[in-house]
Amino acid sequence: QVQLVESGGGLVQAGASLRLSCAASGRAFADYEMGWFRQAPGKEREFVAAISRSGGSTHCTDSVKGRFTISRDNAKNTVYLQMNSLKVEDTAVYYCVARAGYYGLIYDRTWHEYDYWGQGTQVTVSS
Repeated sequence: QVQLVESGGGLVQAGASLRLSCAASGRAFADYEMGWFRQAPGKEREFVAAISRSGGSTHCTDSVKGRFTISRDNAKNTVYLQMNSLKVEDTAVYYCVARAGYYGLIYDRTWHEYDYWGQGTQVTVSS
């Protein structure tokens, strides 16, 4: 079992930056592939980024590539999502996710592949 708690969301203007954090507790954090999803009102849950257990492999979906960066600090049991050049369309609730194990090359994931979810943090980008 692992518990995930997100923080760092807020209201910003377009072009600004935010850094989301997800603190994990429970089983060994380094055993988990971590990721971020988001869900905007009236839309499907959308994959944002994922990172391997060691942090050596990462992947961001095309819509955020070049603007968002996922990273982790296994000593702090924390995964981060650095979001730069935010756009109005990035407005959503952002969820931290986790699953134990190694799954090879990281590509766009689907939400049901992950076993653990945080409660979400709201990111609102105004024009």
